[in-house]
Amino acid sequence: MIAAARALLFVPGDRAERFAKAAASGADGVILDLEDAVGEADKDAARAAVDEWFSAGNKGIVRINGAGTPWFQADLDLVVKHGCPVVVPKAEDPGVLGGIDVPLVPIIETARGVEAATAVCSAHNVVRVAFGSVDLATDLGVRHDDQLALGYARSRLVIASAAAGIAPPLDGVTTNLADEAVLEDDIRHALRLGFGGKLCIHPKQVSLVRKGFSPSEEELEWARKVLAAGDSAVAVDGQMVDRPVVERARRLLAQQG
Repeated sequence: MIAAARALLFVPGDRAERFAKAAASGADGVILDLEDAVGEADKDAARAAVDEWFSAGNKGIVRINGAGTPWFQADLDLVVKHGCPVVVPKAEDPGVLGGIDVPLVPIIETARGVEAATAVCSAHNVVRVAFGSVDLATDLGVRHDDQLALGYARSRLVIASAAAGIAPPLDGVTTNLADEAVLEDDIRHALRLGFGGKLCIHPKQVSLVRKGFSPSEEELEWARKVLAAGDSAVAVDGQMVDRPVVERARRLLAQQG
């Protein structure tokens, strides 16, 4: 599910009344957040709410608090208890990741994390990485919505993921909830760079993100023509087609399922 996901939706771990709504949003997965969305005074209550959600037979992904925080071990005990996938914040050290024996989605959101991207992507149990644009922008002293300023970091994650043989990364959140055009532009930019999906912070973002990271009907028609032409080097719609192009066509059709 995580490797194929186009839209993962965050929900605060201390807002149990929102869990079911998030799960019904159409997102490919729900991230129950114990980290940034929860204040220090509410950490234990949030963990208990997430524990209750899983104990009732529900599914989800958990963003735990980072290594070195007072809540890390208790969060880790919770996810190991339920065997659920984990989003690891501020991922920098593959050694820390290697000690967590559940499927992992590290968020790379610091300068050190970007520089360690290849090692993080190759760490044990890492299914996919995500980009933490807001935190990284703070680390670098730039605007989190400045596509140019964060372009190198985004490309670094795409290349590191491909080198490690894992699914394309998930792009960071779009914080503008009022203007759909901003979200659509962010989606196009991430897709152009090679991202395979995006993190969402509101249910209304989910359908646009899923649509944006799905092949268009024109792309699917092109892919069908390419595969129908066979494996030999030929021309389709005036364009040369060889093995790498055939492979891209297969991937597009696989995305559609």
